[in-house]
Amino acid sequence: MSIRLTLPAPAKLNLMLHILGRRADGYHELQTLFQFLEHGDELSFALRSDGQICLHGKLSDVPHDSNLIVKAARQLQHASACPLGADIWLDKRLPMGGGLGGGSSDAATTLLGLNHLWQLDWDEDRLAALGLGLGADVPVFVRGHAAFAEGVGEKLTAVELEEPWFLVAIPQVLVSTAEVFSDPELTRDTPANKLRSLLEGGGRNDCQPVVQKRYVEVDNALILLNKFVPARLTGTGACVFGSFPNQDDADKVARQLPATLPCFVAQGRNISMLHRKLRELAGK
Repeated sequence: MSIRLTLPAPAKLNLMLHILGRRADGYHELQTLFQFLEHGDELSFALRSDGQICLHGKLSDVPHDSNLIVKAARQLQHASACPLGADIWLDKRLPMGGGLGGGSSDAATTLLGLNHLWQLDWDEDRLAALGLGLGADVPVFVRGHAAFAEGVGEKLTAVELEEPWFLVAIPQVLVSTAEVFSDPELTRDTPANKLRSLLEGGGRNDCQPVVQKRYVEVDNALILLNKFVPARLTGTGACVFGSFPNQDDADKVARQLPATLPCFVAQGRNISMLHRKLRELAGK
C-alpha cells in the first residue's frame, strides 16, 4: 500500500474587509487582512502511477470533477506535464459557505501536497499563480503567511500580527458570496487605506451589514457574541468571530453559547500549520 502524505488545510479569518469599488469585469477591488487559524480540514495523498485523480470522502452536493481539490490536482498535473496521479482523501471539518476559506485552502493544500509528492520542485510564486485561476483566496493559502491583500485579494503583503485566540461561531445557514457582492446596498466606495492605519485602527467588514440584513441567523449570532466580545463577520460569512487574549477566556464564552450555534476555539497564526508541516517534512 502506498504511503500517505497527510497535510492540514487551515481556516482563515478576514480580520477586516473593505470594498473600494467594482471593476469593469464585475469583480470588486478590496483591502483585507488574512490570518490563519490552528483549525481546518485535513487531506491525505497517495501516489498513483496511472495518472488518475481520485478524490475520496468527497462532498455529497459537489460533483467529483467540480471539486476544487480535483480541479487543482488536474491543473497542476497538466501545467507540469506530470504523468503521475493521486488518490486524495478529504476529512472535511470546515463549514461550506462559512467565510473561512475551506475550499480555497483545500485547493492550496492539494497544490502544495502534490508538488511535494510528485517531486515537481515548483516554487510558491509558480504555485500561487496557478492557484489564482482557481480562486482569489487560493494564493494566500499557497504562500502560508498572514497578509494584507489588495486587488481582488491576489496582491499580498506579508504582515506580522498578534496571535490571539479566536472563538468562531457557525450560524447554520449557507451564505451566497455572489448574492452579497451583487446586493445594491453593499458599500463599494470605502477609501483605500494605508496598511499601517489598518493595523492600528482595525477596519471593519463592509459585507457585514448586507449579510446581517439578508440572513437573520448571522444577525442573531452577532448579537449574541457581542454580549461577550466585539464580534465581526469573516469574509461574506456566515461565520462570526471574536478575539481573546488566551484560550481559557475563549473557552469560557464558548461554553455559554447555545447548542444551536456550533462554535470552535482556535489560535490565530501568522504562519499556517500547513507550511509548518511542510517545513518539518523538508527538515527545515
